[in-house]
Amino acid sequence: MGLNEVSSGERIHIGFFGMRNAGKSSLVNAFTGQKLSVVSDVKGTTTDPVRKAMELLPLGPVVIIDTPGIDDEGTLGEMRVQKAKEILAKTDVAVLVCDATKGVSDYDESLIAIFAEKKIPYVIAFNKSDLLSDKKESRDNAVYVSALTGENIDRLKNTVAALSKEKGEKRYIVSDLINEGDVVVLVTPIDESAPKGRLILPQQQTIRDILDKGGIALTVQTNQLESALNSLKEKPRIVITDSQAFGRVSDIVPEDIPLTSFSILFARYKGELKSLVDGADAIDKLSDGDKVLISEGCTHHRQCNDIGTVKMPGWIKKYTGKDITFEFTSGGEFPEDLSAYALVVHCGGCMLNEREMKSRQEKAMSEAVPMVNYGMAIAKMNGILKRSLRVFG
Repeated sequence: MGLNEVSSGERIHIGFFGMRNAGKSSLVNAFTGQKLSVVSDVKGTTTDPVRKAMELLPLGPVVIIDTPGIDDEGTLGEMRVQKAKEILAKTDVAVLVCDATKGVSDYDESLIAIFAEKKIPYVIAFNKSDLLSDKKESRDNAVYVSALTGENIDRLKNTVAALSKEKGEKRYIVSDLINEGDVVVLVTPIDESAPKGRLILPQQQTIRDILDKGGIALTVQTNQLESALNSLKEKPRIVITDSQAFGRVSDIVPEDIPLTSFSILFARYKGELKSLVDGADAIDKLSDGDKVLISEGCTHHRQCNDIGTVKMPGWIKKYTGKDITFEFTSGGEFPEDLSAYALVVHCGGCMLNEREMKSRQEKAMSEAVPMVNYGMAIAKMNGILKRSLRVFG
């Protein structure tokens, strides 16, 4: 996969925040070297978050997000401010843009408090520094810049790059569980839900992760699995399946061969595995009248047998035997208040970055609402959850 093909979920998300007329959009344009955002002297020109996936030295693959002013007014303004705050859930590094001639406002201080609360690394960019004769940086993480003259733009980029490296330990999909030369069997059903002419993103990324480790990726459809296993001289290190085929695959794969799913691997890769395991147990506790939220991180064309809106509700109703109400969200939409739900069932999150996936989990945990992902829910309802987790020790 080339740099230009890196998925949004794997890119560093850099959010630009601040008050109206601090020059956020002008600074975004100077920072990227492109005219991504509309610029004018009118307050509140940016009315919705503007996103752009791009390559940016010295950072590499990034998503740049320009947000509405945090001091926007009126009913529409409140909605715009809410949109800006939603961006915080996916922000890896924040750039707080302040007007250098006015300093840090109360609105800016409120954002700094949110950055600290959410543990988002940030830098303060004092824009319009060309209008100052005296530049005294009163904070350790402040940079005086000018979108007009280009002053210190490279310094700001290097600061953001350094902060992005503090994201945390390196994550793996499956390569830390295998050795060079190991055979990994991937079960990828080609059915009505498979995209025409290609594999879905988690499958692509898993194959690449195996190849990077020097492993051998053997990709089959469900009806080819048994003959593929019989053709191998040695047992594969692990079998990874599409969650929807979990039941059939479990019947075929001998107990002494580790088995898990793409969705469970991505639960570990993008989020906190243990809390999602706990969420699977909550399926057993559902009662008549409970409300379950089914949430997907991407938006796609809904098919007649769609997993999120059709299959998953059907499986849960059949497994529990309860009269349950289902609600659905997709893409960037995720409720601010989860208290009405007895359970959140989430997709694997391949299109969400790590911070947003973890943010959704943390929100659920803070409201004591169990959350499970598709793969674990399906494994639970097929009675093979323990087996599917055994590969993680």
